[in-house]
Amino acid sequence: MDRRSLLTLLGLTLTTSVGSVFAQPSGRPVRVVVPLPAGSSNDHVARVLTPYMATTLGQTLVIDNKAGGNGTIGTLDVVRAAPDGLTLLLASNSPLAANVAFVKNMPYDPQRELTPIAGASLTNHVLMVKAGSPIRSLAEFIAYAKQRPGKVSVGYSTTSVQLQIATLSKMAGIEVLAVPYKGSPATITDVIGGALDATLTDPGNALAQVKGGQLRALAVSSLKRNPVTPDWPAISETLPGFDFPSWNVLMGPAGLPREIVNRLSNAVMQAQKRKDVVDKLAVAGTTPLIMGPDELKAFIDAETAKWVKLAREANIQPE
Repeated sequence: MDRRSLLTLLGLTLTTSVGSVFAQPSGRPVRVVVPLPAGSSNDHVARVLTPYMATTLGQTLVIDNKAGGNGTIGTLDVVRAAPDGLTLLLASNSPLAANVAFVKNMPYDPQRELTPIAGASLTNHVLMVKAGSPIRSLAEFIAYAKQRPGKVSVGYSTTSVQLQIATLSKMAGIEVLAVPYKGSPATITDVIGGALDATLTDPGNALAQVKGGQLRALAVSSLKRNPVTPDWPAISETLPGFDFPSWNVLMGPAGLPREIVNRLSNAVMQAQKRKDVVDKLAVAGTTPLIMGPDELKAFIDAETAKWVKLAREANIQPE
C-alpha cells in the first residue's frame, strides 16, 4: 500500500471513529433553541416533542427561548454552535426560508450553515379579530378595510406573516396597516385591548382565545381548512389560490455528523408516532410533519424559492 492510500485509509477510519463517538449519548443535556417567545406555536411544538425525544435519546433536552430579529438571534446561536448534537434549533419557516426574502444582509445562510434533521409540525395561521368586532367573516373584513384604506391595523411577529398580510392585501385589493411585534402573544393582547384591529396568529393561541370568548376566527391561511378546526374557512375560499402553510422543523449546525443526524431524526419520528403526541399537537391546531433529513432539505429549498418569489411579486424588498 502506498503512502497516499495509507493516509486516506487512516483519515476515513478517524472520521468514522469520531462520528461514532459523537453519535453515542454523552449524558450531557441537549439545548433546543426556539427563536420565538414562550407561548408561540414554535415553543408549544418543542415542548410537546422534547420529553419523548429525551426518552429515546437517553439525554435531557432543555428548551432555550431566544426571541428577536424575526428568529435571527436564536438561529445565529445555533449556526455558531459546535456540531456535536448538543445545540439544536426548532424553528419555523420564517428564519429558515422567509427571512431569505425579507432580511437584507442576512447574517447567516440557512441552506448552507444549518443541517436539516427532521420535520416537526405543520399548521397554518388564523386571521383573528376581537370577539366584539362587527367583522364576522373574511368578506366583511375586506369590505371594512376598503372603507378605511391604510387605517385597519394588523399585527404580525414573523416575516412569513408579514408576507401573508401583503399577499392578502394584494389579492383583495385593500391597503392595511401592518404592525410588527416581537411575538404573537403580544399581538393577541393588543387585539383584545383594541390597539390592533386584527392579527394573524397560530391556531393554538387562536383556539384558546376563541374558547375564552376573547377573539373571533375569520379564516385560516392554508389552502384547505385545517382538520383540527374544520369550522374555520380557508382564506382561499374567498381569495382562490391563497396558500400559506406554517411549519416547524428540527435543525442543527452545519457539519453535524450523519450518525448524529440520523439518531436525532429517529427520536423525533418515534415521538410523532405516539397518539398522545398527536393529540397534544392537535390542541394547538397542528399535525406532525414527518420528514427525514434528505426530504426535509429538499422541502426547505423549495419553500425558500417560493417565499422569495412571492415577496418579489408583493413588491417587498429586503430590509
